[in-house]
Amino acid sequence: MRIDVLKLYNFRNYTRLSISFHPNLNLIYGKNGSGKTNLVEAIYVLALTRSFRLVNEKTLILDTALMCKIEGTLYNNHATTYEILLSKDGKKVQINHDKVAKISDYISKIPIVLFHPDDLRFIKDTPSTRRKTVNISISLLDIPYLRYLNLYNKILKQRNSYLKQMAINGNSSTEYLKILTDKLIMYGSYIYKKREEFLEKINQHISTFYEKITGISGLKILYVSSYKGLNDEEIGELYQKSQAKDVDYRKTSIGIHMDDLKFLLNNRDLKEYGSEGQQKNAIIAYKFSEIEVFRECKGFYPILILDDLFSELDGEKIQNILNLLKTDIQTFITTTDVDNLNLPYLSYKQIHIQNGKVVEESEHERGK
Repeated sequence: MRIDVLKLYNFRNYTRLSISFHPNLNLIYGKNGSGKTNLVEAIYVLALTRSFRLVNEKTLILDTALMCKIEGTLYNNHATTYEILLSKDGKKVQINHDKVAKISDYISKIPIVLFHPDDLRFIKDTPSTRRKTVNISISLLDIPYLRYLNLYNKILKQRNSYLKQMAINGNSSTEYLKILTDKLIMYGSYIYKKREEFLEKINQHISTFYEKITGISGLKILYVSSYKGLNDEEIGELYQKSQAKDVDYRKTSIGIHMDDLKFLLNNRDLKEYGSEGQQKNAIIAYKFSEIEVFRECKGFYPILILDDLFSELDGEKIQNILNLLKTDIQTFITTTDVDNLNLPYLSYKQIHIQNGKVVEESEHERGK
């Protein structure tokens, strides 16, 4: 899949912009603060209807405007136009100018893999951050996954509310609790299996990519879940055993909302023992693994965005990462400097951004 043309209206610092992209590699360069990340952020928002930055969505709208619009023409066997409109009242999405009623029906249409410096939170941060990252990845591969996840969270909220009621009243019926628990297990089992399958596929690639980047093998992901190795009946018994504790604490103490994963390098947890460089390279290896898993499942590659990838990496690591890029993956790289990038085997386009002004520069054919 590739994006051919992107149009922005009142998005961030862009009042109006129409830009075409190279089907292979697009180098977006300029000084820090010039608007490079804003441009790739627009592509990401077009795909997933939300930013990868931790921001209020209203800040995506130009200060002087009431709404913003992102429109993209994408190609995957045929051309399709996608649009997202953001206003103070919410968001609307359209495909070929027809409104899509549910955001969840839109999200899986544009597959995208992103690396951003904040992705170090994937290892450093809380389990909820890691679950959220994996949830986004799987939702692009499995359409029902997001629906099951929403249903699970809805039932979890109801169960926690009822546990609180039981704690206060002291004699509430356990029959309704069992109904909620059975639904939680049904939705949770589906989510668990999809996560397990996805991470197993990631583990088939991640050590190889990490070795190509660093020269060191032995990276893998350990999936930690209370559902691991259990059937639905055994999971039900776990809930039964934890019922008294759940009532006391007024919340559900087991389930896929407690899942976590660990990056292990030769069985050492990178969160606890890894350097920031090792952590960054592990995440990059994860992202390239994700691309391969998507191709295996869908038959084509997603769009790849590498935002400010090369900061704090040495020249050897940078070149090793560039060597992983493929001609049939549309890639966007933001950087402050293109002069030191060695790309003799790739066709690419240079896009210079200076003070919010976008200049589409030369296109370079492979080997030139």
